[in-house]
Amino acid sequence: MITKVAGDRQGIQSIEVGFRLLRVLAAANRPMMLRDIAKGAGMPAAKAHRYMVSFMRIGLVEQDSASGRYDLGSYALDLGLAGLGRLDPVRLAGPILENLCEEIQETVALGVWGNRGATIVRIVDAGAPVTITLRAGTVLSLCKSATGRAFAAFFRSPFLKQMLDDELRATAESGKTAITTVRRQLEKTLTEIRAHGISRATGSLTPGINGFSAPVFDHTGTMVAAITSLGSVGDFDVEWDSPVAKAMLAAADQLSRRLGYQGVSAGG
Repeated sequence: MITKVAGDRQGIQSIEVGFRLLRVLAAANRPMMLRDIAKGAGMPAAKAHRYMVSFMRIGLVEQDSASGRYDLGSYALDLGLAGLGRLDPVRLAGPILENLCEEIQETVALGVWGNRGATIVRIVDAGAPVTITLRAGTVLSLCKSATGRAFAAFFRSPFLKQMLDDELRATAESGKTAITTVRRQLEKTLTEIRAHGISRATGSLTPGINGFSAPVFDHTGTMVAAITSLGSVGDFDVEWDSPVAKAMLAAADQLSRRLGYQGVSAGG
């Protein structure tokens, strides 16, 4: 839950003013001289110095004795880690999925990596005439589904590799095809997915249903979820640069940013 503070609610102005200095320091990603911090916050250096002394006393800021430059302190790190630890991708995805469903008018879902593989945990149904047979708890194919392919392309886990090998072997046996051929076809697909930053499936898992799935990353750059959209073949545009694909990438990037991801988005 995001707490919104009313503009007319009384607060402590000096705290709000002081935190302008911390925002400048955090945005710089490097130690800074006092004059530069003060300039960035729009206040005199003498005033900024008093705030920095207080911040140093509580551990929010530290100063290098040799260079005199200031940087974020250990307590700032503790606060950051505590905040990151409270970020739940499933909870935060709710409004994003709702908005995405409304924008593209297709059923959307959130998948995470569970103990049995790529698992759907949340669904927002667009209420289309064609019913999408997907429910929370569904475990999807790594090779045939859009969600599974997204994890196969961007998620890293020894367990995933073993599951992928098992699925490829079963596919090769059922189709009486050499496993090297099946593996080569999948690698070609995954290379294409990584190039576009989004996966797709065109009726390969469920006849008549197309899908896109975009990876979501956390503050460490690890894939933690996939946002998936599904629709009927006749109406669902699976071109890489389609409006649906662009909306999917934007939604996944928005959720990634909420989770602290600061890298280049998968589609960027």
